[in-house]
Amino acid sequence: MSIGEAGTGALRRGELLADRAMVGAVLCRALARRVDEWLQGIFSVEVADPEGIALVAVGGYGRSELCPYSDIDLLLLHRDRPDIGEVAPRLWYPIWDEGLKLGHSARTPRETRDLAKTDLDTATSLLDARHVAGDADLTADLTADNANQWRRSARRWLPLLAQRVAERHRRCGEVAFKLEPDLKQGRGGLRDVHALRWAEEGVFEMDEADSRELRADYEVILAARVELHRTTDRPGDQLLLQEQDGVAAALDYSDADELMGAIAGSARSIAWRSDEIWAWLRDSELPPEWRRRLRRRTSRNNTELDVGVMVHEGRAVLAADADAADPCTALRLARAAAAHELRMDRNSLERLQEQMAPMPEQWPDEARKAFVDTLLTGAAAPPVIEALDQMDLFVRILPEWAPNRSRPQRNAYHQFTVDRHLCEAAALAADLVDRVDRPDLLVLGALLHDIGKGYPGDHTEVGMELVADIAHRMGYPPTDVDVLVAMVEHHLLLPDVATRRDLEDPDTIADVARQARSVETLRLLGALTEADSVATGPSAWSKWKASLVRELVARCAHVMEGGDIDEITSRFPTPEQRGLMEAGERLVLGEGDTLLVIAPDQHGMFSRVAGALALSGLRVLLAAAHSEYGMALERFQVESTLGLEIDWSQVTAYVEQALAGRLAIEARLAERISTYEVEPDFSPRPVIAPKVSVDNESSSTATIIELAAQARIGLLSRVTSALSQLGLDILSAKAQDLGGDVVHAYYVRDGEGNKVTDPDHINEINLALQHAIDTCSTRV
Repeated sequence: MSIGEAGTGALRRGELLADRAMVGAVLCRALARRVDEWLQGIFSVEVADPEGIALVAVGGYGRSELCPYSDIDLLLLHRDRPDIGEVAPRLWYPIWDEGLKLGHSARTPRETRDLAKTDLDTATSLLDARHVAGDADLTADLTADNANQWRRSARRWLPLLAQRVAERHRRCGEVAFKLEPDLKQGRGGLRDVHALRWAEEGVFEMDEADSRELRADYEVILAARVELHRTTDRPGDQLLLQEQDGVAAALDYSDADELMGAIAGSARSIAWRSDEIWAWLRDSELPPEWRRRLRRRTSRNNTELDVGVMVHEGRAVLAADADAADPCTALRLARAAAAHELRMDRNSLERLQEQMAPMPEQWPDEARKAFVDTLLTGAAAPPVIEALDQMDLFVRILPEWAPNRSRPQRNAYHQFTVDRHLCEAAALAADLVDRVDRPDLLVLGALLHDIGKGYPGDHTEVGMELVADIAHRMGYPPTDVDVLVAMVEHHLLLPDVATRRDLEDPDTIADVARQARSVETLRLLGALTEADSVATGPSAWSKWKASLVRELVARCAHVMEGGDIDEITSRFPTPEQRGLMEAGERLVLGEGDTLLVIAPDQHGMFSRVAGALALSGLRVLLAAAHSEYGMALERFQVESTLGLEIDWSQVTAYVEQALAGRLAIEARLAERISTYEVEPDFSPRPVIAPKVSVDNESSSTATIIELAAQARIGLLSRVTSALSQLGLDILSAKAQDLGGDVVHAYYVRDGEGNKVTDPDHINEINLALQHAIDTCSTRV
């Protein structure tokens, strides 16, 4: 039963949910009031004598923060009432009958206080307790006692609470930077504000400005959670991609991007304030055993870290005489904090916020060096950049950053917002500086490679113009500016070529070498590719992709340094393999991650082997084929779709059956799809639109056919079967997994050994492959 349906009864919550004018905290409070009134009515009927018994709302309900599918958390408090075992069920059953989820307990005040002394969840839930019905004095006494007990025990509880916060962040990730954030439990989410309020009840009073900002940011996240419940008609905290449009429309955002940008901005603010307050509590308020851990830092109090920058109480602090108007002062503070893994002092940041001037049009050399030095610290740099950005200081240094702040990337490939992605890429690039001649250009190029995404137009073209201007302002010479621009222009070159083109083809190597222009830039692009891919997400990088990119860089460098291209592009077939073909030897051999097949050439052989591999639960990553002496040679690099060790004896038996025409490949694929390829109730990501393209320019010897589609069992087999039916010989194939979507690239020739240039033939190829994709996309 949905909440809307349940609302037709005595509770009548449906009418509140139907009122779209009420959103966020307003709706939560209205729902809480409605439930209060309803429970008060039940209580008055079921409890004849209210003396010594009280119904108490705790947790989220106690805060009057009742989202549409929040639990109704209740404590039935009593002074040893002998009839409590009879009364309690009479109160609980009407709630269950309404289809609501109830969290309930019945305890005496002593039992409750004793539990709160040993159980953190109980203690914090009581901090939000609120009287609903019955003996109000009983509730008041309990809440007062618990508040006093919490204050007395706070120094014992706060370390555990801080640990819980850190563990939750590790488990649930970021709200601000994740594609599909957990609005409640993630870093920067609702629970962080709850934890701060609980800490505030114990040991400190929050600054009014911070409290006001937290309330405003909290409302943004809460409103999104309320609409997530209301639009999906079910409980949930993770804002999935397919729900974002509906939530955005319900909250009158122009689109989902605006919604996710607002959530990211508020979550960043919550996370930053949370980190600041917990760090202050850790350093200032908690027991001596915590402070002892910090002696290594605090013993360096007032030591100068840089010009005008000191360390004090574990923080990088501006000296009293530091020139806060000079942007170089902010960069020195950032560099010192990152280099020594310190937090930047908040008062120092606020001082800079009030006084710092924008960076001059022409940067001083010191500014460029401090900026790059900060990036070179690696993982320590993103928190520093985010702190500067939180105080609106980073955009004074780099104005082009502003449109990228909290900008979502709503696709399954990216896991972070644009700004966080760039920071992560720069941090990862700092770990790869030993691969390049210019570490400064590597980390700066990584930070700026997607800077154009916040602007209208093609992000690469826009980014090239922006980076040229930024690099000139920073004082880089024209040759370095050209390299940085080239890094932006070609930041996708190596991964695209490595995963979609034949590295045995001399044209491939020559084209990449031409675009890279120099070995120095080529190696910078190689390191940038890894940093960018890892920062993008798990679907963007793998051992296989890493090996292909490294091989591509090595081959191109070999040619660019004067090596013979034939030395690196003539490895297939090997002389031994050619000898077996000439002798008419038949071979089906699986070792490691590679299957090698040599057999008499037959129509559709590639497709048959691919089908057998799909039936064996293997994904083809790379394939190559060669025909000679009436024999066919095929090599497949594969991986298990389940991450299991490959049972080559079973796989080769399937392949032998397929080659002998004794395996019903299509029927078995259909059976496997219906068994294993289960459609989820709701997809966690958008599916890319199927696309087929034919390229006759990139290779001088073959036509390249590329297709993009949703990953499906048997797709490779059906596509290659379609190509075979059109009389095409497949020379090589690559399949790149994009986290549920795939891109395939096939090098083919017609029956005469020529490229496919006839427009009618190309039209038929498009028709056949679209049909193959559609067939695989249809549930069997």
